[in-house]
Amino acid sequence: MNRVIKSAVLLTALLGIGGALAAWKYNAAEASQAAAAGHPEPAEAVTAATAAAREHRAATTAIGTVLALRSVTLRNELAGTVRQVNLQPGAIVEAGAVLVALDVAVELADLSAQQAQLALATTSLQRLERLREHNATSEIEVDRARAEREVAAAQIARTRAVIERKTIRVPFRARIGIADVHPGQYLDAGTPITTLQSVDDALHVDFAVPQAVAAALKPGDRIDVFAGADAGQLPIAAKVVALDARVDPSTRNSTVRARFQLPKDAASAAALPQSGMPAPGSSVRVGVSVGAAAQAVAVPAAAVRKGPGGDHVFVLAAAPDKALRAQLRSVQVGAVLGDEVLIVRGLAPGEQVATSGSFKLRDAALVALSGASAATTTSVRPQAATGG
Repeated sequence: MNRVIKSAVLLTALLGIGGALAAWKYNAAEASQAAAAGHPEPAEAVTAATAAAREHRAATTAIGTVLALRSVTLRNELAGTVRQVNLQPGAIVEAGAVLVALDVAVELADLSAQQAQLALATTSLQRLERLREHNATSEIEVDRARAEREVAAAQIARTRAVIERKTIRVPFRARIGIADVHPGQYLDAGTPITTLQSVDDALHVDFAVPQAVAAALKPGDRIDVFAGADAGQLPIAAKVVALDARVDPSTRNSTVRARFQLPKDAASAAALPQSGMPAPGSSVRVGVSVGAAAQAVAVPAAAVRKGPGGDHVFVLAAAPDKALRAQLRSVQVGAVLGDEVLIVRGLAPGEQVATSGSFKLRDAALVALSGASAATTTSVRPQAATGG
């Protein structure tokens, strides 16, 4: 009997303690809610931008090679010993300037002898012509003397041509490449001397694209050339000037040649890279627009967030309580154009999105703008949408 009484007392005590704890917890929660109700909801400070409509064309990219309008590897036609060298790598030389002169002492001696022979043949012909006027010689003797004079004149012309071919001149205004030729050096026929890149107001860029893309191109179409590694670099506008007549059967690609103009100060610069322009032989990225233009919505790149559910933005709009709140919106991202991102689906032009500070937001979060909203105004440029 005593044991039952003790158990009942213990149970009653435990129930009393539990009830007291529950009452204390309830009162504490009520007090916390009351305190929270007395404080305003915190707002996240962000900057905002207005989504803008853009007309955009998908683009493919390719790797191109920059070429001078005229480029040659200079070689000597005839063997000989170098007598004079005027090769300064990087220097710009005018057409006709002498770069390398081979020794022509033997040819000059032959030329003197041939000139003397021509003078003798001319004198002999004149004498025979006077004798022929008095029928003192035959017509055949006069013809033979005339032929000897012509042969002597032809030998002189040949020797002068050899002398000229041993004098290597610049065929067009050009920039000299690196050379390793010195006076006294013997050069076999066909020895590479240096390279010459023409100095013009434009450059070519050759690139290969799939045959379907090449079929849609024609001379005069615009392409974009990106000369640097900076993703935000402005492109160099170029125009297609020629398409190859055949498709490579191994790659099914076709070669396209485009031309872009150089700034006035770049064509005469000692080195094109110093002017910010690619030099001949440089590798560049080429953007080629494909397909028809389509409508898209452009927002700053900082507005797009990535999450487990994919890409999304926070749209800023007035809630039923009239407060400015963030609404999480899933979007489909298209091309990246410098500091802008094209939204293909999920966002309408004119909607306001959070940019700087959007990483702090959650759905339905209260927002305070720390800067004025601004419409995106960056011009759209074609960027890679498919591999080339």
